[in-house]
Amino acid sequence: MIELKEVTKEYSKGIAALNGVSLKIEQGEFVFIVGDSGSGKSTLIRLLLKELEPTSGSITVMGKELGKMKHKAIPYYRRRMGVVFQDFRLLKDRNVYENIAFTLRVTETATRVLKKKVPAALSLVGLAQKYKSYPKELSGGEQQRVAIARSIVNEPSILLADEPTGNLDPVNSWEIMKILEEANKRGTTVVVVTHNHEIVNAMKKRVITMQKGNIVSDTKKVGV
Repeated sequence: MIELKEVTKEYSKGIAALNGVSLKIEQGEFVFIVGDSGSGKSTLIRLLLKELEPTSGSITVMGKELGKMKHKAIPYYRRRMGVVFQDFRLLKDRNVYENIAFTLRVTETATRVLKKKVPAALSLVGLAQKYKSYPKELSGGEQQRVAIARSIVNEPSILLADEPTGNLDPVNSWEIMKILEEANKRGTTVVVVTHNHEIVNAMKKRVITMQKGNIVSDTKKVGV
């Protein structure tokens, strides 16, 4: 599903954000990526989204080697991925329904399909009654739920979540993780970058720890 082979990313000569990283994530896995600021976690996510190009090494996602992907193919590649950010990134001038529908409209999804998928996504995140609300009328936890609904409405193969609970209190953080876990149970591969060690320890998923651009531990490899 996701495979990195000896991937290095240098932003400036001799300073590596990632240093020869090799990693394999299988279809259907739920994986946490943890590490201090500057450890390379966000660089890894941006490489998977093909927002960045590696300095060396290869990245294969969903059977496609990203280094060989033509520029015009990138938007179609990203449509098979869901992404959740710490800062929500909702469209402030559109209500909840339209924020989620936007993802499907971009792919020219038929209206009849859209009318089924958007309410289903809202129900999954527990916001079926808030479909007419605007982002400013929602709490931080509710906004993050909308962001997750938007990321899963097109049933992505992979869901990348970059610090999805970073701005949330503990109760909302747990609610968000339950939603991500439910998406995983439905077959989506989930990769979560987080600083929240309490959640990581409690959920007992695979944990990849990064430090200064290197993977220093991987619970899958040691059989934990």
